[in-house]
Amino acid sequence: MSYVITGLDPTPFRHLYGLSDAELATAGAVRMIADKKPGYPCRVTLEDAEPGAAVLLVNHEHLPVDTPYRARHAIFVAEGAETPARHADAIPEQLLSRLLSVRAFDADDMMIDAEVLDGAGLETEIARMFDDPRTAYLHVHNARRGCFAARVDRG
Repeated sequence: MSYVITGLDPTPFRHLYGLSDAELATAGAVRMIADKKPGYPCRVTLEDAEPGAAVLLVNHEHLPVDTPYRARHAIFVAEGAETPARHADAIPEQLLSRLLSVRAFDADDMMIDAEVLDGAGLETEIARMFDDPRTAYLHVHNARRGCFAARVDRG
């Protein structure tokens, strides 16, 4: 089964890059400095920030659909991130090392399956979920904190 894992488009976050801490607070965001790796996973690049790098903690609507599954949550974005990750038939390191929740959605944006697993098993789970012809796309979340990690589409 061919698949593609993509990072978020940076466009909704660019206006936050370079703002003062006070301006970020007004926008509901917080600048943090990564103090360990892993620990601050950028949702644009799908890479963990290096220690000392600035990340923005923002609230992001990762499932902007008109169903009961509409959802938003806190995520990290590396300050200045410009190029969304694209991993074809490959799992980014950031996902391999975490406990994940994988959620399958149909064409009507309704959840039809879900599983919690160690990131090392993600590729097998992607194949299993895409074996169901009703599955239109997957969302991957970090299971412990619940934050959106990445979207997976058929390749």
